[in-house]
Amino acid sequence: MLGNYLPILIFMTVSLLMGSVLIILGKILGPSRPDAEKNSPYECGFEAFEDSRMKFDVRYYLVAILFIIFDLEIAFLFPWAIVLDQIGTFGLLAMAVFLGVLVIGFIFEWKKGALEWE
Repeated sequence: MLGNYLPILIFMTVSLLMGSVLIILGKILGPSRPDAEKNSPYECGFEAFEDSRMKFDVRYYLVAILFIIFDLEIAFLFPWAIVLDQIGTFGLLAMAVFLGVLVIGFIFEWKKGALEWE
């Protein structure tokens, strides 16, 4: 039973070793010429004008949560589409209910103005 995991273990070991060796070689052989401009914080091509720990607007987080929700929806749609012929009408109705709940949530967020930017 554990023999089935041997190729995965070998693959992970080789990839970790290769990654480590390449990072170490880059540090050893790569040029290191630090100066003030290279070590300064970079923000869109100009100097940073605010503290990096500034508070974000709540709408940013709402949009991020909506993105995650719709991303997870797609993750559920792929396996569903593959086995749709096996699960039949019940699977179609279950996915319709799932998508309906998501659409209702999206309309609610839209009506609340969570997607509006000033």
